[in-house]
Amino acid sequence: MAFNYEKYLRNEHLPHIWCPGCGHGIITKALLRAIDRIGWEKDSIALISGIGCASRLPGYVDFNTLHTTHGRALPFATGLKLVKPELNIIVVSGDGDALAIGGNHFIHACRRNVDMTLVIFNNETYGMTGGQRSPTTPPGGVTSTTPYGNPHPGFDLLGLAKSAGATYVARSTAYHAKHMERMIHGGLEHTGFAVIEVMEDCPTNYGRRNKFRSPVEMLQRWKDVAVTFEAIASMDPNDLMGKIPIGLFHKVEKPDFSAEYKKIIETTREATL
Repeated sequence: MAFNYEKYLRNEHLPHIWCPGCGHGIITKALLRAIDRIGWEKDSIALISGIGCASRLPGYVDFNTLHTTHGRALPFATGLKLVKPELNIIVVSGDGDALAIGGNHFIHACRRNVDMTLVIFNNETYGMTGGQRSPTTPPGGVTSTTPYGNPHPGFDLLGLAKSAGATYVARSTAYHAKHMERMIHGGLEHTGFAVIEVMEDCPTNYGRRNKFRSPVEMLQRWKDVAVTFEAIASMDPNDLMGKIPIGLFHKVEKPDFSAEYKKIIETTREATL
């Protein structure tokens, strides 16, 4: 039986504005399947975004939703979690939104270990605003601001998230849709700050500049370069050149910030009675 996506959508706001071949739709469907799998009621979910192509998602899903300013989704989400700790908080963000203008907020959300799930739609460019270089554009990538190839090294998103304090860190790709669903589901179940990076594509602003012939070719490359963390352990280092590891990178259990904050409130209240 086909999955009923419509029960989670604001159908009156469709069709969406994403370009043909964009990976955002694949991620959205995996997210909705993961939510359905965990069994949350729609009113128990708050989905928050910043600015960018990924930020359009709150307009299409039938949850409590909030569309905030560029790079500021995580502080808005943190405030909401502290005021309404019973809500299940999900943040969706592009690579520029999360790691460029929002980079400082990303680091401190990891450090605090706020109980929420961040899904980063990593298409390696600023897709909405003209195809500029983002923090995750690979070396040599052609963008509107690096027309002769990107000279900057790529961003180690998983390493940063782990070292900053996130307690669940994973990666998947738009090609590996079922795998992505499992990674997101694991993040939703986790208590603490969960980060799931999804490698995907912008055919319009990145694909054309980098001579990809079609969105299908762009999607195929993730199949060709992705290797699970389990497989990496038994591979020759020479065979890992150009590969991207996917799967669960890091998971630990420790108190989340919202629970610790609640203890302080209760202690303060008792002291003032």
